[in-house]
Amino acid sequence: MKARALLLGTAAALAIVPAALAERGSDGEVKIIYWQAPSTMNPYLSGGTKELEAASLVVEPLARYDQDGNMVPWLVDTVPTVDNGGVSSDLKSITWKLKEGLLWSDGTPVTSADIAFTWKYCADPAGGCAQSEKYNDVTDVKIVDDRTVTVEFGVPKPFPYGPFVGAQAPVIQAAQFADCLGAKAPECTDANFGPIGTGPFRVTDFRPNDVISMEANPNYRDPAKPAFASVTFKGGGDTASAARSVLETGEFDYAWNMQLAPDVLSAMEAAGKGKVVSAFGTLVERIMINLTDPNPALGDERSTKKHPHPFLSDIAVRQALSMAIDRDLLVEIGYGTAGRPSCNVLPAPEIYKSTANDACLTQDVEGAMKLLDDAGWVVGGDGIRAKDGVRLSILYQTSTNAVRQDFQALIKQWWADIGIETELRNIDASVFFGGDPGSPDTFQKFYADVEMYANNFDGTDPEAYMANWECKQAPTPETQWQGNNMPRYCTEEYDALVAKMAQTGKLEDRAELAKAMNDKLMQEYIILPLVDRGRVSAHSNALGGVIMNVWDSELWNAADWHRTKTQ
Repeated sequence: MKARALLLGTAAALAIVPAALAERGSDGEVKIIYWQAPSTMNPYLSGGTKELEAASLVVEPLARYDQDGNMVPWLVDTVPTVDNGGVSSDLKSITWKLKEGLLWSDGTPVTSADIAFTWKYCADPAGGCAQSEKYNDVTDVKIVDDRTVTVEFGVPKPFPYGPFVGAQAPVIQAAQFADCLGAKAPECTDANFGPIGTGPFRVTDFRPNDVISMEANPNYRDPAKPAFASVTFKGGGDTASAARSVLETGEFDYAWNMQLAPDVLSAMEAAGKGKVVSAFGTLVERIMINLTDPNPALGDERSTKKHPHPFLSDIAVRQALSMAIDRDLLVEIGYGTAGRPSCNVLPAPEIYKSTANDACLTQDVEGAMKLLDDAGWVVGGDGIRAKDGVRLSILYQTSTNAVRQDFQALIKQWWADIGIETELRNIDASVFFGGDPGSPDTFQKFYADVEMYANNFDGTDPEAYMANWECKQAPTPETQWQGNNMPRYCTEEYDALVAKMAQTGKLEDRAELAKAMNDKLMQEYIILPLVDRGRVSAHSNALGGVIMNVWDSELWNAADWHRTKTQ
């Protein structure tokens, strides 16, 4: 009896073995599923969240943001500031010092040359770097010694933490990418699919738009981590299947971006296999307006600034599209308590949130019709408005997802109510967000009139995020169709606000500039915000250490993940 009790006690102790007692690789395999499949492991060649997060398991920045939005040192011991002497008094340089003894996963030392090279890689205009706004105003990255670099700016930078901070701006290995500069960047398949990194895992097999296999990095800086020996990162499928694989069947340990109707998600969670985790950050579901003409007859010049859009160049049309939308109903149908109606593309932190656009919270169909009437768009015999031979007929694209298709159906009806015809198109998310310059179906290429997706930014400072809509950020054939300015918006006034914020130090003044940029985009109806979305993911009850983080990669602390009980 005593022996049986002892055995039971031993079994119970094994079932709750804490992570602190684990050794590297002692917890076997962790299985992650992203229903949008990564097509590259190089974050500098993709602006898609799925790629950035997958890559964050392998390549890392000098500092990143924790779950509360605090900047924390990562590959360094200290975040440089003016007070500690790391940022110069004129705000034109910042000096970083790497931790001692850092190794790449191939066993070679990480040095300041790698940091300097990373800047050169992203700054090369022929490379089409998707994160180039992170390196705005950098004029040089000088090597001080093997562990120290000084980033120099051409202007005072009160917020000098764009370069090398957060999951969007990691350090890559100079030796691996040395022959991948400029136009050669997309051609370096081996490096792009299997970057050598400093993160807790390294890639052993990469199958684009399918599965990534990884193993624990034998040279990771903490010899006790990661607890898992391997990662299977499955991509593709659909949201419901991904959620079910964690919450109902227990086949996977972590599922990202559970964009499902709230009642569907609650029913799955009731199965008891896992739990839903969520938090609000800066993620906004939005409709992007194409200010250029996507007509296929234009060939290589379609969706470029050489050809303005035939009717979306009229602000009255753009405003009417926004006024016809019932955002409250979209939230109710799509997100429940995990969503809030939004009239801003910059919804947080609170100091940056504008109230100047709140009129969009009320649907106004009658007002939208009057606006179009006054602008000369006349309803024809088929119920569709036209002017000077141009019909208001829209191609509306997004990624394949049940909630997004529900949104499309509702918005199509509302736009029909004001005399606008809409053709709906949905594209596999792995392709839509894939960043392949050869594909006609990416959100960067934008071969449609409007498109819908969600996006957010690293950390709590929006300087780099708001710079997304500078003229130079428009995707073009010359930039391998990389860039984040999907509408191809371009004004000197907006670019001047970006430049001014980059040189403004006082927090309240920075907030006013960020709100001014947000308001300009909203009041010119370049972006139609819909829903301020909470990030919603799910993990198995057997997976411990998960800390939801909306300010960086959700996988930011995967080195601390572990099994909470035996299977």
